[in-house]
Amino acid sequence: MAAITYENATVQYPGAERPSVNALNLDIADGEFLVLVGPSGCGKSTSLRALAGLENVTDGAIRIGDKDVTHLAPKDRDIAMVFQNYALYPHMTVADNMGFALKISGMKKDEIRKRVEDAAKILDLETYLDRKPKALSGGQRQRVAMGRAIVRSPQAFLMDEPLSNLDAKLRVQTRTEIAALQRRLGTTTVYVTHDQVEAMTMGDRVCVLKDGYLMQVDTPRNLYDRPDNVFVAGFIGSPAMNLIDVDLDGQGAVLGGRSFPLPRETMSALAADGSKSATLGFRPESVKLVGEGEGFPFEVVVVEELGSDAFAYGTLHTTRSKEGDKLITLRVDARKPPMKGETIHIQIDPNEAHVFSAGSGLRVSGDAAARVTSGASRVSQA
Repeated sequence: MAAITYENATVQYPGAERPSVNALNLDIADGEFLVLVGPSGCGKSTSLRALAGLENVTDGAIRIGDKDVTHLAPKDRDIAMVFQNYALYPHMTVADNMGFALKISGMKKDEIRKRVEDAAKILDLETYLDRKPKALSGGQRQRVAMGRAIVRSPQAFLMDEPLSNLDAKLRVQTRTEIAALQRRLGTTTVYVTHDQVEAMTMGDRVCVLKDGYLMQVDTPRNLYDRPDNVFVAGFIGSPAMNLIDVDLDGQGAVLGGRSFPLPRETMSALAADGSKSATLGFRPESVKLVGEGEGFPFEVVVVEELGSDAFAYGTLHTTRSKEGDKLITLRVDARKPPMKGETIHIQIDPNEAHVFSAGSGLRVSGDAAARVTSGASRVSQA
């Protein structure tokens, strides 16, 4: 086991206009489960492949423990990778697949068999060791791929979207198994996924990437409660945070013909930046229904009933007539959801509202307010 460090690591493919990974600085603690997440093309898989030695780092460095591995061959990095497509040999048994890398390294047969049996016990694969991959389900094949990584006792596990070939129900089950296994083994793990729900439920910390830039790295709870910028706010959470462009008056944000009060320090930071507008964000659950004449009018378009939860999708009337109407999502009472086409009135919890600079996209509140006027906006760079 070992800590992992990216030091201004940059990966740019020949002929590409911009780097796929741009000056990534990231420290991963020994034994940590870190998830890289972001939309397609954000650089998450490239970051992982650079760590594995499958992509060349064009600038900066990568360290595993105290060892600079930037230019080492993959076989010399003491890592084990789990791929999306399992990468099992179809003509070999489960036991042979799991022990193949050890056999190539010259390990004795007795030691290989012991390691394979120990891993099979952990993964509940003991009864499948003599079967071939074609006789296994998708989830079982993925466990074999995990077993092949475990038997090597590497310093780090690298997992590139290992669950994407599984159906929805099996994905939920298998991600729980992987997270529990990692905690049991205590091996440093870097896990790539495009599914932010998967990221939030598995990772000790989550690293959000966009266009090769690091947007934010933090615990799942902090990413949800205190997103650094508009991109993270809109990406993390299911359903996503509602984001509305608003004008400002002397008290706060102008919304639906009413003023939504903002904290004094937030208004001061926006004023210092010369902003006359901002982006207001709030989660679907950060609202409550109020009587007619109060709050902001919301026209329900669709209601999604999920049993214990219900979400209303509809239009929030803003200050700019129909051109300013904004489609948003609300969490509503699952027992008494509003009717489609009904207009209800909502009140946003001011303690759970988020404000972002219209110019930089950075969060404006508390200790983050000072960053509005700084020129180092990663969002605008991206």
